[in-house]
Amino acid sequence: MQASLPQGGGEVMITGGVSTDTRSIPSAALFFALRGENFDAHDFLDQAKAAGAAALVIDRIESAPAGVPVLLVDDVLIALQRLARWYCAELDLPVIAITGSNGKTSTKDLTRAVLSQKFSVNATQGNLNNHIGLPLSVLATGGDHEIGIFEMGMNHPGEIAPLCEIVHPDISVITNVGTAHIENMGSQQAIADEKGEVARALTQNGTLLIPTNCEYVEYYRDRTSGKVLAVGNGNGAIRAEELKVGEKGSSFQLVIDGVGSVPASIPVTGKHMVSNAMLAAGVGHVLGLSLAEIAAGLATAELTSGRLRQYVHAGIQVIDDTYNANPESVAAAIETLAELPAKGKKVICLGVMAELGEHASAAYQKIGKLVSTKKLDQLLVVGTAAQEMAESARASGTSVEFFENAPAAADWLKSNTRKGELVLFKGSRAAAMERVMTLAYPE
Repeated sequence: MQASLPQGGGEVMITGGVSTDTRSIPSAALFFALRGENFDAHDFLDQAKAAGAAALVIDRIESAPAGVPVLLVDDVLIALQRLARWYCAELDLPVIAITGSNGKTSTKDLTRAVLSQKFSVNATQGNLNNHIGLPLSVLATGGDHEIGIFEMGMNHPGEIAPLCEIVHPDISVITNVGTAHIENMGSQQAIADEKGEVARALTQNGTLLIPTNCEYVEYYRDRTSGKVLAVGNGNGAIRAEELKVGEKGSSFQLVIDGVGSVPASIPVTGKHMVSNAMLAAGVGHVLGLSLAEIAAGLATAELTSGRLRQYVHAGIQVIDDTYNANPESVAAAIETLAELPAKGKKVICLGVMAELGEHASAAYQKIGKLVSTKKLDQLLVVGTAAQEMAESARASGTSVEFFENAPAAADWLKSNTRKGELVLFKGSRAAAMERVMTLAYPE
């Protein structure tokens, strides 16, 4: 970490891992005093000491409390990243990097389930996938782990390459190239270039997995030293055939060229989720798992909350896809709802899509028309910024209700939905569509 030791000395053993939050420091942890937009952990070093931190990593010595070892660095965040890079190299295990405009976390969850059939796996918890979360995920890897799966997110140029420098992936996965964060990135091509850092980071012994329907397959093939393996629904070297999408999940025939086929399923619905499952299957195949092991892993996968999770409230089937939203993931949610069997109406509740900038108007109009094309019975739109989506759908013949806030939308749902109906919720984090959902249909 290129640190000095201005305070403390002797032998100190770090047995509690690393921490950046004084509210949850494990005993004997190494505490990193990070700065954020609204806080500076240097202001809470007394709490870190009291909680049992074994040592403190700081860049402001005047903040250090007495009686605890201090590692003084130029920049705490850079020190955290340096430690993670060194530690990952010391672990000497295969590393899988997963990125994409959407589907990263679901693909990570599916991949972890597959590889856990044969290996001890550490994977990114939740969506700790940025310049802070990835180092923390790496440092949470134990000596008994045999595989590391690390999700990589970005919303500005230049953010993926430093993450690749930390973990040096052996297998990279690009779930898709969409328009998430296009306001910050400028164009879809710029997004493709940024995601492509995980392809460029591969050595000639590495493998890039990508869906066959991604328009950048050949673009990435020309820009990586590794092998490129395209997979997908109905085509690709690894593919799903005879796909059947049901209310509780999706079943298909898993086919691997040169190996064979096996019946398989995932406990979540949607064609796009099957695409994610094929990426996970591809990772398993590259690492030597059998067809039976891959199928067993897919069947037992547990997805992070907010990804097409389903529950029933008073006979109403609720689909929670509230984690986040961009034009591609909203379109996938609409497709999924349209495919599902239902005894009653199909209702979709959509909120704003963030970070679209000048592309927002076209995106909202396109989504509104898609709701009508798929003949969903009812659209609820929440949030003034998304009003153009409501207008587009209404002009295309869909029944639409628009609300400025969550309580009003929830009240409408409570009064106007019935047993046997399907209701799906989707929106960016800023939209907080889970609030509408929980107000209308508490579990």
